[in-house]
Amino acid sequence: MDFVTVLIVWVVTSVSLLIISKLPFLGVEIDTPGKAFFSAAILGIVTAIVRPILRLVFAVPNFLTFDLLSGIFTFMIAVVCFSIAAWLVEGFRLRFGIWSAVIGAFALTVVNSVIYRLLGV
Repeated sequence: MDFVTVLIVWVVTSVSLLIISKLPFLGVEIDTPGKAFFSAAILGIVTAIVRPILRLVFAVPNFLTFDLLSGIFTFMIAVVCFSIAAWLVEGFRLRFGIWSAVIGAFALTVVNSVIYRLLGV
């Protein structure tokens, strides 16, 4: 990935986090736009570190289910990374615990997709 692509992903994720933090029923709370920007960076770093480890951990169950559940395992990894990022960043909270992490990870994926589509990326 080149620098421009990383910067675009970072900004889009920051904006997406801000958007989902404004939806009160999700339980994702971010104090300031600066915290959203920092949270997006931490989320990217956590994902880069944790995803390969969890893919290895889930390799056997994924293989045993013949990849039928691979989408669920991938989503579970996203939820774990989202939770870890919220735990690490002061000012990024999950009000309803794991449920906010599940809904927040899903909402982040949806909002990111919409923004990328609008940008034509």
